[in-house]
Amino acid sequence: MGNLAALKTARTVETDEWQLRVDLAAAFRLAAMLDWHEAVANHLSLAVSADGKKFLMNPRWRHFSRVKASELLLLDSTDQETMNRPDAPDLTAWSIHGRMHANVPQARCIIHLHQNTARFYNRVAVDMEYGGMANSDAEGDRLGRLLGNKQIMMMGNHGVLVCASTVAEAFDLTYYLERACRNLILAYSTGQPLHVMSGDVAEKTAQEWEADREQFHSHFAEMKEILDEKDPSYAE
Repeated sequence: MGNLAALKTARTVETDEWQLRVDLAAAFRLAAMLDWHEAVANHLSLAVSADGKKFLMNPRWRHFSRVKASELLLLDSTDQETMNRPDAPDLTAWSIHGRMHANVPQARCIIHLHQNTARFYNRVAVDMEYGGMANSDAEGDRLGRLLGNKQIMMMGNHGVLVCASTVAEAFDLTYYLERACRNLILAYSTGQPLHVMSGDVAEKTAQEWEADREQFHSHFAEMKEILDEKDPSYAE
């Protein structure tokens, strides 16, 4: 009986791949509705083979709200050439989801979400000298000196300022800064001691973010596609 059950399970899993695609695509769309997404990062995956080694996952840098069942990547965790293909998934997604599906067969569906505070380690200027409306050259010059070579300034009693070389990067930085602040406030609100990563790990993580500049542009391009679908009049 055990062998018959195993054969039935394998056959059912393989023939129901389209329904699995639909279910996973629905999970992506619902995650976006529930604000679980992080720009074009984060990944969901779902095993389609009985042994769990073949799985579906989102294409690299696709916004959750635009994922379609037909676009999901079908990957094999034992395929060592996966990252050499033009449609390769995100490296971090492959490193985590690929190995999980290879080694943990019971983990058939994996939802992985992020916190991103380390991106800003030692990269934010802080201004605590707010003196009223910024209505003079002297105030603008002071803020420029304080910003220095950083891209972000937290302005006490005033707001936040983000600088970048492109709209895409400025948008991406602002998006993640808001998310990082939200996560930090939620963590503080627990009243429990926080597990804070070391300075070395935080710096390494921030440098890795800075090296992945192509993702900034993919994020903004995806957001413009979302605007195009909803209301393209911004481009008139």
